[in-house]
Formats: sequence, structure tokens, C-alpha cells
Amino acid sequence: MLPDITKIKGVHPGAVLSRELKKRGLESKQFALALGEYPQTINAISKGRRGINPLLSIKLGNALGIYAEYFMLLQTYYEVEKAQKELLMKEQAKPDRVIFNKLLFWDTDITKIEWQRQKNAVIRRVFERGTEAEIKEIISFYGAKTVEDSLRKTPRYLHSLVQNAGKYLQISLN
Repeated sequence: MLPDITKIKGVHPGAVLSRELKKRGLESKQFALALGEYPQTINAISKGRRGINPLLSIKLGNALGIYAEYFMLLQTYYEVEKAQKELLMKEQAKPDRVIFNKLLFWDTDITKIEWQRQKNAVIRRVFERGTEAEIKEIISFYGAKTVEDSLRKTPRYLHSLVQNAGKYLQISLN
């Protein structure tokens, strides 16, 4: 039996479909062909690369013995949650990103950093590898108390983190 839709709002319908096929011992290729769909379509949906349309939701509902709207509602909830996250990303406060050297965040797109959710990682990276201007911007953005609290909880892999904490916040992390 598929999970109650209210418990999985925001989950991509492909993840639910994939789990259900596995639970029932169905191969996605044969399942797709039985629906009259291309196996690539079901595979792309299962991997979250493609969404569900109303016709496919009806076919899935009939094939799995559930109501026809189930997967379409999941798709809608997923789209709404995705749009809310995008809106939140646009509205969230951000430090002055011009100050940061691209090499500091070499492994990520700086425009997609969730500054509040990922603050401990950001603070750690800037204090380990940042320039004076970058460190001062982070202290200004988060506040000295928040930065200090984060640094006290952060594992100290690079000595530069300890040195910078002492230099810019006048605290000892030893």
C-alpha cells in the first residue's frame, strides 16, 4: 500500500513509484511496457529527472490499484515545495558575495548557498581559508556571537581556523 499522501508531501513522485515497484517485485521496464509507456520515461521519473502528467497519473493509479490523482497530487506538492525553496533562496539575506573569491567556494555555486542552513560550514571554510575581507564579511553578516558559537563547535582541522578566531574574534579555541 502506498503511503498516505499527507506524510510524503514534497517527495518526488518518482521516489514513491520506484519504492512501490521494488516493494511489489516489478521491474520498471515491464511495468512501463504494460502501461504503454516507454521504459525510459518511467526510468527518468523514478530517478527524479522527469515529472508526472495527468494521463500518466491515471495509468499509474489504475495499474497500482490506487486513486488516479495520487501521483498527480504528489507531483503538485513536489512542484510547490520546489518553488517555495526557490523563492526562499531569492528572499534570504546574503552576505556581499562580491567580496568572496570564487576559489573559496570552488566546489559549489555561491548563488545556491543556503546561508542560514549551511552557516556552520560557511563559517568554518571562511575561517580556514578566507582572506581578511572575507572573514570580516562573515562576522558582519552572522554576528560575532553566532560565529564564535559556531567555531567553538567546529572540528579544527586547519590551524588557520584557530589563528583567525584569535585574530578576528579574540577567542582561544585551544
